[in-house]
Amino acid sequence: MLDLARGVAVAGRGGRRETYVPVHSRLVETPGDARALVAAYHDALGCDECYVADLDALAGGAVQRDVLGELAGLGGRLLVDAAVATPARAHELLADGVHRAVVGLETLPSFDALAALIHTVGPDRVIFSLDLSGGQPLGPSGKGKAAADLARTATAAGASALLVLDLARVGGAQSVDVMLLDALRRAHPDVELLAGGGVATVRQLQQLADVGLDGVLVGTALHNGSLSPADLVAVRRRAQSRDSR
Repeated sequence: MLDLARGVAVAGRGGRRETYVPVHSRLVETPGDARALVAAYHDALGCDECYVADLDALAGGAVQRDVLGELAGLGGRLLVDAAVATPARAHELLADGVHRAVVGLETLPSFDALAALIHTVGPDRVIFSLDLSGGQPLGPSGKGKAAADLARTATAAGASALLVLDLARVGGAQSVDVMLLDALRRAHPDVELLAGGGVATVRQLQQLADVGLDGVLVGTALHNGSLSPADLVAVRRRAQSRDSR
């Protein structure tokens, strides 16, 4: 997981983006070096996908297309949230080498827009991000609604991949809402299910693997060394063992 602001990788904590500073990571020498971090995720940690939040775009600014294009060429598949709400923006990202466009609830104007985007781009190139803060859905399309209902609406609109991301937990160690994820896994067994926000220990990763998640976003625990490359290998083996049953 990587938060990108003005071309710099920043350390996210609690969703308070105005306080984010260049990330200091054990994986790279220079604080905030986004390119070195993405390369390290792929080469040193064996991660074949990297989620990137374009904080400039999420704040209403321009998409960091040049930087994203460079990151997309470093190996692995890039999943990018850049306030995607139209087919045109999704196509721009895909043309720059991004593997899948992340459509976040935080910036989604309506689920009709999600359906139109998926219809145009294709469900395999889109991830719907169920953006939460302290368990409460964000954005105009999520206000006052239950997370499970929003997931159901997204899949009805054509989403084949769901990311549950609680911004209030980012940078901490509380981990994600396992009960919610377990309910979503049972309700949508054929949907790709990802999650992020506060995942910091091997035990938490193992628990999520046992729930049946297809992927987990991790950032801070990799930077501070709480999770090692050996830990990631062990969790991947656990998940593969589960899938082979």
